[in-house]
Amino acid sequence: MVNLYPKREFKVPIFAECINPEIFEDKTLSEIAELEVWEGNKRKKLGEFFKIEEVKAETEEPTITLYGDLSRIRRIGTKMRRGIIKIQGDVGMHLGEEMEGGKIVVRGNVDSWAGSMMKGGIIEIHGNASHYLGAPYRGSTVGMRGGRIIVHGNAGNEVGAYMRKGIIKVYGNVGQFVGLRMRKGTIFVAGDAEGRMGACMKGGKIIVCGHVDSILPSFTIENVKGKVKVEADEIAQGPFYLFLGDLTENGMGKLYVSKEKNSHLGFYEKYL
Repeated sequence: MVNLYPKREFKVPIFAECINPEIFEDKTLSEIAELEVWEGNKRKKLGEFFKIEEVKAETEEPTITLYGDLSRIRRIGTKMRRGIIKIQGDVGMHLGEEMEGGKIVVRGNVDSWAGSMMKGGIIEIHGNASHYLGAPYRGSTVGMRGGRIIVHGNAGNEVGAYMRKGIIKVYGNVGQFVGLRMRKGTIFVAGDAEGRMGACMKGGKIIVCGHVDSILPSFTIENVKGKVKVEADEIAQGPFYLFLGDLTENGMGKLYVSKEKNSHLGFYEKYL
């Protein structure tokens, strides 16, 4: 198991996709220190930024633990397929992008595009996530394709945009456009959601247990459900209004919204 400690405060974004359990595995500390990172447009070595130490392993899985303010460090865990990354502090953009396996646990806040285009594995955030959680880069039409993202705080705009598979659970509130253009998968929000939920979605499931301002007019009410399955071992207790859409895309996505927290949507019941 390898621990990393920042040597100084970081002022410029640092791209460090080399921080990956598979890349560290079977390397000596000196070899790890020589791994390439970019500070802005300058090529540097990992050991210039971090004190690196080896400690007794608590598990057979290759494990990296990082400490301190890492909010300027980007692309940690890019394309990782196995192992564990633990982050004790805030961390920067593109955490776990295109991740295929393994687990990342953050005890802090995470910047934008966490889990971008991920295919497998688990990201668990014991803090807040910024915008575009699990979403692709601008111009791409393929988002999250598998895996699980769990956020114990809040998340920003476009959670699960272009989602194709997998599950995202946010136990706080989310911003606008949750599930934008999603095709499959599940997004669960325990708190409130801002506007334009499910815009242009064709499939998949969005569950909101808190307050919503409104429902897009391109969704139609289908039913009232007493409870909804989030995943195999988790049920959300309702009742929930069930809306189908987005009809502008001939979509059959399912949008479940708490009836108790959204009495202003009661007028939809006359259409049942």
